[in-house]
Amino acid sequence: MTRYSPMIAGALSAVLLAGCGDSDVREVRDWMAQVQRETHPTVKPLAEPKTFIPYAYGAREALDPFSQTKLLGELAKAAAVSDNPNKPDTARPRELLETFPLDTMVMVGTMEKGGARYALLQIDRSLYQIRAGQRVGQNFGVVTRVSDGAIDIREVVQDAAGEWVERMAKLELQSKETGK
Repeated sequence: MTRYSPMIAGALSAVLLAGCGDSDVREVRDWMAQVQRETHPTVKPLAEPKTFIPYAYGAREALDPFSQTKLLGELAKAAAVSDNPNKPDTARPRELLETFPLDTMVMVGTMEKGGARYALLQIDRSLYQIRAGQRVGQNFGVVTRVSDGAIDIREVVQDAAGEWVERMAKLELQSKETGK
């Protein structure tokens, strides 16, 4: 072999590869051009947008239909004509302990005086005596029983439908050791 043999073989293979490569690309390009000429896309026109007609709310001064004031007014009307046996007497004068909510009261002890058992309630820094039958709390509560460890209270409240229902509450003795 001659010393030019590797060069001739390299040149020959380059020429052969150059002739093969261009024809496939050309065929693809011709096919794409033909499809592009024959294809005619159709696009449907978009519909005209609807015109917005603003609505003027004219009842700004009217009572909001979702107002609690309206709901409470209707409940008060229904309660006024109700013949429910649990309905409290709202015309009677309120006792002193009816002005405080039950969650502000703390039972701190009991005592007996004149044969009756009294519970000692602390509200803020003041101490009050209470016995069975007295009224307590803001929900028309009546003390039903005073024991050494708790005060049982029957309250009368309105449910979601406006009916007067009874519920029981309890104030338990709070000991100083536990801080409860």
